[in-house]
Amino acid sequence: MKNMIFALGLALILSCNQKDKKEIAVSKNEHKIETIIQKKSLVEINYNNYYKEAAQYCKENNLNQNKFILIDLGLHSGLKRFFVYDFKKKEISKSYLVSHGCGDNQWGRTSSKEKPQISNEFDSHCSSLGKYVILDRGVSQWGIKINYILQGKDKTNSNARSRAIVLHSWEAVSDNEVYPEGTPEGWGCPAVSNESMKEIDELLQTNKKVLMWIIKS
Repeated sequence: MKNMIFALGLALILSCNQKDKKEIAVSKNEHKIETIIQKKSLVEINYNNYYKEAAQYCKENNLNQNKFILIDLGLHSGLKRFFVYDFKKKEISKSYLVSHGCGDNQWGRTSSKEKPQISNEFDSHCSSLGKYVILDRGVSQWGIKINYILQGKDKTNSNARSRAIVLHSWEAVSDNEVYPEGTPEGWGCPAVSNESMKEIDELLQTNKKVLMWIIKS
């Protein structure tokens, strides 16, 4: 009799464990599907009009007509949203994670990973939208110690140089997508990972006066 009760108890415990395992597995799968669905919807954003306008702008302003950089702050910061577009091949050749400004939030956190604050004001700690020309290569305190001066060309980013907004790398930025987590936020500079910056630096040393266009789709 005791053996039978023990056997029934053991069977009940095993059954519960299996149920828990199934629930955990389903939960993980649902989360995975949600992530994939969201990524799929984001990939479907059409940037063709931006590509065309960028090509015309570069031609009219004597800028680099081989490559330009498009950063879409409308995308979740845990997704790659720094795109290198090849005018000749008419395709995105590279994409990277990139940080945006923390604004009123705490530096280094990911508080505005879905909705970044935008401003051109001094001490706003925000990113600014608009077209920039990537200028001189300089020395940075961050990442691989390289930065690039950004000259704002629009009313929305006219204070970029005065605010010391530059393109640089930062150890806190990942090489790979971290969605649904976000990318740590700085004080308004577009910052990429160290490995990403090595590739971008190589690109910018062989391509001068490259357009960088920051949008919010």
